[in-house]
Amino acid sequence: YTILSKVHSDRNVYPSAGVLFVHVLEREYFKGEFPPYPKPGEISNDPITFNTNLMGYPDRPGWLRYIQRTPYSDGVLYGSPTVENVGKPTIIEITAYNRRTFETARHNLIINIMSAEDFPLPYQAEFFIRNMNVEEMLASEVLGDFLGAVKNVWQPERLNAINITSALDRGGRVPLPINDMKEGVYVMVGADVPFSSCLREVENPQNQLRCSQEMEPVITCDKKFRTQFHIDWCKISLVDNTKQVSTFQEVIRGEGILPDGGEYKPPSDTLKSRDYYSDFLITLAVPSAIALVLFLILAYIMCCRREGVEKRNMQTPDIQLVHHSAIQKSTKELRDMSKNREIAWPLSTLPVFHPVTGEMVPPLHPDSYDNTSMPLMQTQQNLPHQTQIPQQQSAGQY
Repeated sequence: YTILSKVHSDRNVYPSAGVLFVHVLEREYFKGEFPPYPKPGEISNDPITFNTNLMGYPDRPGWLRYIQRTPYSDGVLYGSPTVENVGKPTIIEITAYNRRTFETARHNLIINIMSAEDFPLPYQAEFFIRNMNVEEMLASEVLGDFLGAVKNVWQPERLNAINITSALDRGGRVPLPINDMKEGVYVMVGADVPFSSCLREVENPQNQLRCSQEMEPVITCDKKFRTQFHIDWCKISLVDNTKQVSTFQEVIRGEGILPDGGEYKPPSDTLKSRDYYSDFLITLAVPSAIALVLFLILAYIMCCRREGVEKRNMQTPDIQLVHHSAIQKSTKELRDMSKNREIAWPLSTLPVFHPVTGEMVPPLHPDSYDNTSMPLMQTQQNLPHQTQIPQQQSAGQY
C-alpha cells in the first residue's frame, strides 16, 4: 500500500478555566479521508486509532487526558484547564491511523482557554460513581443527568462540572470481566452556595463509624441518585475554599540556609601525575612479607622440631615393638601369597570370540573354577619350627 497523509484545517475551541472540557474525536469525521472498503456493497468499518500530542512535544499538557477503548470507538479528549494557561493558545496535533490501509490523516486542535468570571467556585464536592466508566460519564446526556441530580439535592445558583477522573488514575484496580463490572469514575462539581444538609450527612459520627466498618452510610438523598448512579458516599470529598488559610510562609534566612559561597571554580585542566609506588608497597609488598614470615615459622615448627622415629622407639616397650613387627611381617606374607594365587575368571567374563580372527575361543578352565597352585596358608604339620603346646596331664602326674 502507498502510505498517504492528509491534513485537515485547524479547529478552534474556547473552553473556560476551571470548567470541564470535553472534545470528541469522531471516527466518521476521518472516514472520508480514507479509501472505501475494497468490496463493493459493504459498509466501511476500518479500525481507526488516534494519537494526540502538544505541538513540538511528544505528549499532551498535564491537564489534558485522552481515552479510546477500542479502534472501533470514538476518542475523547477531556480535562480541566488551569488559570495559568489562560490567554495562551494550546495547539494539539491529532493524527488518525487507519489500521487496515496504514494511512494517516492529521489536523490541529487549537484550544483557547478563557477566564471564567465565576471561577473559582468556592464550594466543591467530589463524588465517586461505581457503576460508570470515564467514557460513559463524559457523554453529554449522562453528565447532564448527573448534574441535574446534584442540582436537585444541592440547590445552587451556579453549578459546573470541574473535572472527571478515572478510578484507575487514582490507583484503582482493573475490574474483573464479569457481571459487566465498571472501573468507577470521580466527578468533581462546584457551586456558589454552601453544602446542603444531605451532603453534610456523610460527616455524621454514625456514618463515619459505618464507613470505617465498610458498611453503607445512611444518606437520605441517595435515592435521587440510585436510579442511575451508584455513589460511594464514603469516598465523597467536600472542600470549602472560603475557610482555607494560605499556608505560604516567607523564607527567613537563618539556621539551615547555606551561605553564598560565590561562583563555582572547577579544577584546572592540567593535573599532576600520581606516584603509585607507595600504594603498591602498602597493598602488596607488606602483606606478602608478613605471609612469608608466618610460613617460615610454621615450617620450622612442623619440620625442624619433630622428635623423630628413634626417640619414639626408645620410649616404646620392647614387647610392643616385637608385636608390631610380627604383625607387619604377617601382613606382608599374606599380601605376597595373595599375589601368587591363580584363580580362573568366571565364564561370563571370558571372550567368546577371538578379537582378531573371530574364531570361537574355549574357556581357559572349563572344568574347574578352583585351580590354586599354592594354598593360602600351610597346614599346621608343614610349618617349620613348630612349637608344641604342652597338654594338661591327669591328676597326680605333673
